[in-house]
Amino acid sequence: MKDKVIVITGASMGIGAAVAATCVRRGAKVVLAARGVANLSAVAEPLGDSALTVPADVTKRADNELIRDRAIAKFGGIDVWINNAGRGISRMVSELTDDDIDQMVTVNVKSIVYGIQAVLPHFKQRKAGQIITVSSGLSRFPFAPQRSAYSASKAAANLIMASLRVELRDQFPDIHATTVMPGVVATEFGNNALHGGIDNKRMPGAQPVDEVAQVIADVIEKPRAEIYTRPQMLELASRYFSAEDVATIEAGFGGPPR
Repeated sequence: MKDKVIVITGASMGIGAAVAATCVRRGAKVVLAARGVANLSAVAEPLGDSALTVPADVTKRADNELIRDRAIAKFGGIDVWINNAGRGISRMVSELTDDDIDQMVTVNVKSIVYGIQAVLPHFKQRKAGQIITVSSGLSRFPFAPQRSAYSASKAAANLIMASLRVELRDQFPDIHATTVMPGVVATEFGNNALHGGIDNKRMPGAQPVDEVAQVIADVIEKPRAEIYTRPQMLELASRYFSAEDVATIEAGFGGPPR
């Protein structure tokens, strides 16, 4: 990873901030993008000259292009682009409004497409690069029905990334498209969810954010198509998708919060 230039969106806290610190420790340069200027600066300060901050709103196509241009101007190129920015929601399917769905699609789907389209011409010119999208285990399993629209948006992100892999496979085999699927991570995700939510840090078994950062750093050093941040999730996926009736597996999941 030494001297790789890595763009990280949603870098002002949580997974993005942890990935930045982990990658810099392994010798990378990082470009940190987020809307929260103060938090962004706080993440970048201990990273010194290895970090560039770009205040940006990735739900805007032009801001993704700004991130790309600032990264290239500062470091001469980009090796990895991590679509990490995202937001949760706390509403059942029966409660969802048009605005709920629009926000989930804008933040969790459109921003990914904008990031891909911003950096892909640069990668094609270099014939190499890696696009990583941080999805969620909820894109595969209905563990939390109150996260319905979030889960659906992350499922869409998975298929965007899978389609990108197939699109690039023959002509650009050295441009990798990687989807990372964490479970519950001990961050502010729940507190920041639309309509409020449970504090992830208080949930039993929440994965330490540094563990997730290590998984993402490892997949930069050894690219692959998809990875769950805990092996138990891969085992569950094998059982879930091979079941004759997935309802038999869903019967073991928790129901709506009470």
